[in-house]
Amino acid sequence: MIDLTLNASGLAHAVERARQRDIIIPTFAQQKDPSLVPAVLQRELRGIGLWDITPRNLFRITWKNDPVASGGGFGGVNVIEIPHEFSGVDARIIALVGKWFPTGAHKVGAAFGCLVPRLVTGQFDPTWQKSVWPSTGNYCRGGAYDATILACDSIAILPEGMSRERFEWLAGVSGEVIATPGTESNVKEIFDKCNELKRERGDQVFIFNQFDEFGNYLWHYEVTGHAMEEVLVQELRTNERFAGIVSNTGSGGTIGCGDYLKQRYPTSKVVASEALQCPTLLLNGFGAHRIEGIGDKHVPWIHNLRNTDVVTAIDDEATMALIRLFNEPKGREYLKQRGVPSAFVDRLDLMGISSVANVLGAIKTAKWFELTSNDVLLTVWTDSMELYESRLVELREAEGEYTLLDAAAAFDRYLLGEDVSNMAELTYRDRKRIHNLKYYTWVEQQGKSYEEIQAQWYQDDYWAGFQGQVEAIDALINEFNERTGLLAAAQS
Repeated sequence: MIDLTLNASGLAHAVERARQRDIIIPTFAQQKDPSLVPAVLQRELRGIGLWDITPRNLFRITWKNDPVASGGGFGGVNVIEIPHEFSGVDARIIALVGKWFPTGAHKVGAAFGCLVPRLVTGQFDPTWQKSVWPSTGNYCRGGAYDATILACDSIAILPEGMSRERFEWLAGVSGEVIATPGTESNVKEIFDKCNELKRERGDQVFIFNQFDEFGNYLWHYEVTGHAMEEVLVQELRTNERFAGIVSNTGSGGTIGCGDYLKQRYPTSKVVASEALQCPTLLLNGFGAHRIEGIGDKHVPWIHNLRNTDVVTAIDDEATMALIRLFNEPKGREYLKQRGVPSAFVDRLDLMGISSVANVLGAIKTAKWFELTSNDVLLTVWTDSMELYESRLVELREAEGEYTLLDAAAAFDRYLLGEDVSNMAELTYRDRKRIHNLKYYTWVEQQGKSYEEIQAQWYQDDYWAGFQGQVEAIDALINEFNERTGLLAAAQS
């Protein structure tokens, strides 16, 4: 379970820092249901931009922000349904949209789930410790954002090959930015840098490793899981069934919502997607790829393999070809000519590179299980093209002008032509084989115990232990806010 032991000294320092900086922390319950956010704070948000680095934007860490850049309130879950003319399959595919989080990506929620339990217990002391955010991109952005709002110094660690937009934004937010060798698949180099910082600086740094911090898993289990359930309650029609959730594995956080959904919809599937150029789950393989946002060459500690039903791998050439199709004028013109609804085409910039991979994974899943119009799949658009404009520039420079012929080739090859190759429906032994890969990264290299990796597989209450901690964490958040006195003052 997440350690919720109180450290009196660190907690006192955190409370005082929050009082000085006017920081009120939202609960998980408020992130699931923003109508619970006090009216006085909702009114304040009307004058605040979505990306503004201000304490009140902690209350915008939710799937239910109004889809506007500034001054929005709260509504329903931000979703978009992918039309059949686009997907080429009969099944309904519905995606939760991550652009409307602060920082433009849902990882700000995962970072919140990791940082806040440590802050409200006093285990992390913002007055002298620095928060370290190892990531392949969006998580360290979310961590730096949350840390800055919560008056904590931060260190962002990410591979040097990530998009220029990430580094430019971090330069103005994170106290320190460290670029490690490689790209998406060079996760071990990130871990090595964390261990080096720990050796050099000791307790002055606190590592919030998204790949093994169960706050990441818990945030998605609780907040993303509930959001998806709300979508299903609203969207499922008579005689329709929820077929499953499709998610890139990445840190193992987002796919944690599948545990929640399986408890509500026991026949649904959890489909884990990765890059074909680095097929770690599918083939125990390795390599480099261009699907930014999904670190690999290892199995995340927080990924519950016992609940994973299918593994699929996506060709990064497909994702790069499709971001041009979706964002070039000629590409959009061609999609409309092929009958894809204009309203959908005009919103394709809501889909970043890993979001494209999620859509392709959903199409493959629909074809694998021969799903019909009575089936609904859910997936996630984790971020938008706002974070990858430099990649489009690079593609234009390398490939030249984009034409209708290019668009036709990409549409037929990578959307309508997506097939069921590079997929595996997992047996019990397959799941255990992938789970066992955790040993080499986490037990041999990162100091986890043999007993715990066995407990993850054999003890039914292992994952349930984390899932049951939300109320305890919310109680600690409420106590923290009571000690600062800020919420009571705001409501008086």
